[in-house]
Parts: sequence; structure tokens; C-alpha cells
Amino acid sequence: MNIKTKMIFTYKTQKQAQIAYNSLYPDNENYIESYVKDNTLTCIIENENIGSVLNTIEDLIQCEKVIEVTSEIV
Repeated sequence: MNIKTKMIFTYKTQKQAQIAYNSLYPDNENYIESYVKDNTLTCIIENENIGSVLNTIEDLIQCEKVIEVTSEIV
């Protein structure tokens, strides 16, 4: 059984969402499906192991937090 979750990050502008996407993409390639639509960044995480899903969510939140702080996009 696969566990699937979706995380949506909302920014003030599409440009800011694209900056976050570009910053996260190298770490997430082949692990997380992600895309930008308007001013949101959507990340879809899917795995058979709940521990892996939870770890990925935690890592994604921490990385996004660093992007916010370093780029002052939120």
C-alpha cells in the first residue's frame, strides 16, 4: 500500500514560488513530484513506508524554511 501526501506552500508571488521550486528541486529530483502554479508550490510525496514519508515531509519543511530565511520570500 502506498502512502501519498500533498504539501502546498503559498507565496506572495509566482516568482517567489518559482525561487522555492528551483531551490528545492536538486534535493527532490526523483523523490518528490513538485510543480508551481500561480503563487503556490505543490509537492507530492508517495512511498510505501510511512517512516520514509514522514522523514521526507520533515526534510522538505526544514529546507523550505531555510529558503524563506535566506531569500526573504515570505
